[in-house]
Amino acid sequence: MFQLICKDGHARRGAFTTPHGTVQTPVFMNVGTQAAIKGALSAEDLETIGCQVELSNTYHLHVRPGDELIRDLGGLHKFMTWEKPILTDSGGFQIFSLAQLRKITEEGVAFNCHVDGRHIFMGPEESMRIQANLGSDIAMAFDECIKIPSPYDYVKNSCDRTYRWLQRCKAALTDYTGRDDAVNPGQVLFGINQGTVFHDLRIEHMKKIADLDLAGYAIGGLAVGETTQEMYDTIAAVEPYMPADKPRYLMGVGTPGNIIESVARGVDFFDCVMPARNGRHGHLFTWSGIINIKNEKYQRDEQPIDPQCDCPVCRRFSRAYLRHLFKADEMLALRLAVGNVVTKEEPLPILLDEAFAMYDDDRLAQTLQTLSTLQNQIFLFTCQKREVEMLKKMKLDYNLIEMEAYH
Repeated sequence: MFQLICKDGHARRGAFTTPHGTVQTPVFMNVGTQAAIKGALSAEDLETIGCQVELSNTYHLHVRPGDELIRDLGGLHKFMTWEKPILTDSGGFQIFSLAQLRKITEEGVAFNCHVDGRHIFMGPEESMRIQANLGSDIAMAFDECIKIPSPYDYVKNSCDRTYRWLQRCKAALTDYTGRDDAVNPGQVLFGINQGTVFHDLRIEHMKKIADLDLAGYAIGGLAVGETTQEMYDTIAAVEPYMPADKPRYLMGVGTPGNIIESVARGVDFFDCVMPARNGRHGHLFTWSGIINIKNEKYQRDEQPIDPQCDCPVCRRFSRAYLRHLFKADEMLALRLAVGNVVTKEEPLPILLDEAFAMYDDDRLAQTLQTLSTLQNQIFLFTCQKREVEMLKKMKLDYNLIEMEAYH
């Protein structure tokens, strides 16, 4: 399943085979928490930029639209029209991020849902059931991401409990993938190493979970408060005890510098929301460093964002144009630009979600008039009546679908 192709020091080049394709490592996984990359990127866009693995979150998809609904619709791959590998996080990180809404016991974790406050219980079996319903290629074990700093005794007890949870995860996923109606019978489990920055606890925990002979292993619980050097030292301490014939995954780490340093320490898989989040705010990674595209010095800059990059945006658009889009807050223009880059023949549908909330009436009228001239099918989602009234006033054709509140 994992082929180690070559090594240079601790750095590794490998290939990991899944039911939906082979992943060349080292690899960065794009994070689509709710089955979508924030910033209006579609599955086609991800294919265009060479994304190998998409990552989604078990907890968030369980809350909405519901893992059973996704199962009924054929699984997550079909649901989001993504035919390459998918990794699903277990929901364990929500134990950390929703600390004020949770209660941890040996059986699992009781949450108050961050969306509507309803009670949710998730343990190893529940996490595996949800991930089996989603049908991802890689399911992550249910664990506790421990805050840093935490007392040594608490960390030790948590690691012991996470190991017992991992044993239950393995048994549950084996059961689910062995059923005749399994969404993805080839789904595999990755275990997660914990222990904060206590190297002895990290090593002890890694030795124990390695004995379970899982498909891969992750280093979790980092990038949550420790220093960068502590993170690097922890990776270096754990790596010798990670199986050499299995992929290694550093969870939630994604700056270019962190990735390079971690590859040099033997890590294969990475993920992080930060690159996409920074991009949405105009902070862009280039081979020459980070640039803030909103700066005035780019107002007349006709260069691509990164002359050494061959992505669709860098091939076609200038820094000056991108700066204009950010300064004008023209999310519509960004979406149209993405659609124009992706296809040359058949126009893509355009999805607009409260895109005109800040527009005055004149600007709204001009925009609706422009949209009416396009060949694209346009979906406008809004809680306001203003757009409908304006369409009526302008005598433009439209179909109105009124939806009940989403639950």
